[in-house]
Amino acid sequence: MAPAELRVTSGRSARLDALPFTREHRKLLVGSGTGWALDAMDVGLISFVLAQLNVQWQATSTELSFIASSGFLGMAIGAGLGGLLADRIGRRQVFALTLLIYGLATGASALSGTIAVLIAWRFVVGLGLGAELPVASTLVSEFAPPRIRGRIIVILESFWAVGWTLAAVIGFLMVPASADGWRWALAIGAAPAVYAVVVRLGLPESVRFLESRGRHREAEATVRRFEKSAGVAAPGAEVAAQAPAPVAVVKPRVSALWSPGLRRRTGALWLVWFCVNFSYYGAFIWLPTILVASGFSLVRSFAYTLIITVAQLPGYAASAYLIERWGRRRTLAVFLAGSAVSAVLFGLAGDTTQVIGAGMLLSFFNLGAWGALYAVTPEIYPTGIRATGAGWAAGIGRIAAILAPLAVPLLRDMGGTGLLFAVFAAFFVVAALGAFGLPEKQGEALED
Repeated sequence: MAPAELRVTSGRSARLDALPFTREHRKLLVGSGTGWALDAMDVGLISFVLAQLNVQWQATSTELSFIASSGFLGMAIGAGLGGLLADRIGRRQVFALTLLIYGLATGASALSGTIAVLIAWRFVVGLGLGAELPVASTLVSEFAPPRIRGRIIVILESFWAVGWTLAAVIGFLMVPASADGWRWALAIGAAPAVYAVVVRLGLPESVRFLESRGRHREAEATVRRFEKSAGVAAPGAEVAAQAPAPVAVVKPRVSALWSPGLRRRTGALWLVWFCVNFSYYGAFIWLPTILVASGFSLVRSFAYTLIITVAQLPGYAASAYLIERWGRRRTLAVFLAGSAVSAVLFGLAGDTTQVIGAGMLLSFFNLGAWGALYAVTPEIYPTGIRATGAGWAAGIGRIAAILAPLAVPLLRDMGGTGLLFAVFAAFFVVAALGAFGLPEKQGEALED
C-alpha cells in the first residue's frame, strides 16, 4: 500500500451525506457550474478562431494544429498540478486561482499579433483550464448527497454545454462580423478572471479536506451552514466537538494512484479519459474548419456548429437521469457506444441534413458520456488523493487532446472525413470497453 499518514475524521461527513439537496447545495452547484461554463466557452471559442485564422491569416493546418495543441499541452500539465495542489491547499483555493489564470491569459491572447504569440498564450490559458475541471468536480462531489451524487455531477458537467453553446453564439455573431472579430471573442473570454473573486468569497471549502487538515472548527461551521439550509437542528455541543476517529489517509502522491488496491481502476480510468479526449477534441475543435473544408461557407459552418452544439443539452439530461438508474459503468459504456455509431454516421454523411443529424447524435451521446465520466472519476479515490486522481486522469486525457488536433489534418489527407471519424469511432469503442474496469459506486458514501 502507498505511504499513508494518520489523520482524523468525524461524523461530519456522515451528517452531510444524510442531508437532502438544499439551497446551499444549489448555490455550490450553480457557482461551480458557472466556472465550468466559462471554461467551456473558452475552449469552444478557439474552434471558431481557428476557422477565421484559416481564412484571414491563411494559416496552414499545421499552424492551426499547434494553436489548438498548445492549449491542450497546458491543460495536461495544469490538470496534474491542479489536482496535487487541491489535495494540499484546498479545492476552493485552486478553483479560484485557475479561473484567474486562464481568464487573464485569454484576454491577453486577444492582443496576439503573430501565431507564435497566440500559441504561447494558449499554453498559459491551458494551465488554468486543465486544473479547474477536476478540482470543481471533486469539490461538488464531496458535498453531494450519495443517493444523487452522480446526477449532480452530470448536471455540473452539463454547464459545459451552456458554455460551448455560448461560444457558438459568440462565434456565429461576432467572429465573422469583422477582421478583428476573433479578438473581440477572446476578449469576452477574460470574464473568468472577474468570476474568480466570486468563487473565492462565495463557495465553501470541502469539509472532508478541512478535516484532513485538522481545521475542525471550519469544517463544523460549513456542515452547520448546510444543515441550517435543510432545517436540521444543531447537534448537541458534545456531538459537534467530539474527538474525531483516526483513519489512515493516503498522502497526495501520484504513486499512490498505482497502489495495489487502486491500480486497476486507475489504469481503466486513464484509458477511458485518453480515448474520450482524443475523439471529442479531434472532432469538435476542428468541426467548423472541417465544415468549411467540405464546401460550406464560414457563416453557414458556424450556424451548423451551433445547431449541433445545442444537442449536447438533452444528452446531459438523459445521462443525469440514467446514471442513478443504470449505474455509472453501464451509463458510461452505453453513451460511448452511441458516440461510436454517431461518429461513423457523421463520417458517411453526404448532404446537409445528414451532417446536422449525425452531428447532433454525436453531441448527444458524446456529452452524455462526458457527464458520466466526470461523475465516476472523483468517486473511486479516497479523500487524501481524490483531487490528485481526478487531476491526473484529466491530464492523461489532455495528452490525447494534444495529439488529436495534430492527427486530424494527417487523417483527412489520408482518407478524408470518413477515415477521420472511423478512427474516432474506434477510440470510442475502446473507451466503452475500458469503462467496465471501473468500480461501481452508485449510492455509496465517498471513501475518507
